[in-house]
Amino acid sequence: MRRILAIADEVDEALYEDALYELKPDLILSAGDLPFDYLENLLTRAGVPLLYVPGNHDPDVKFRRNTYGPVVVEEPIPGPQGCDNVDGKIFEVDGLRVAGLGGCLRYREGPNQYTQAGMGRRALELELRARLRRQPVDILLTHAPPRGCGDGDDLAHQGFAAFHRLVNVLRPRLLVHGHLHPYGRKRDDRRLGDTLIVNAVPNRLLELP
Repeated sequence: MRRILAIADEVDEALYEDALYELKPDLILSAGDLPFDYLENLLTRAGVPLLYVPGNHDPDVKFRRNTYGPVVVEEPIPGPQGCDNVDGKIFEVDGLRVAGLGGCLRYREGPNQYTQAGMGRRALELELRARLRRQPVDILLTHAPPRGCGDGDDLAHQGFAAFHRLVNVLRPRLLVHGHLHPYGRKRDDRRLGDTLIVNAVPNRLLELP
């Protein structure tokens, strides 16, 4: 049984203390909008892989290559050191395949925000990558939820419609997201088909065989 610590949006001070060691995660998944030094701290102390997708309050962490005449310069990515950005990618960790799509619905200017159509294109690209690999995806890690799965009515907190097709095609066992703060209320898990939809804010310990 693999123990997965899913985190998002809110720093849990208890994880700076003994709580992290008591949870004994085998993998940490960050669904976005967390300080990079917080992620680096958890990675160093837990000693396990940490995969993340960016949220709408995170800086642009896309890979960049600039050309200055004949010289090509690869600029450093301002992401948390030692952590793996799974946005738009598929990573395999200890036999688990994790696909990721960061960002939220565009509601203002800034990085990591997409229209419904824009996320639809990104979801299709991820679907094609998964088809080429011909391997099942175990976990889909996103910042925003699927549309209608516990999302909000306001534009900033609406989910993405494209995630419904993606879940139907990839059939992951888990979809882990953040972006929606429960503010002390109970977080209800939801399902899309056989996929369990989990809000990770501020953290959840999940177990997968």
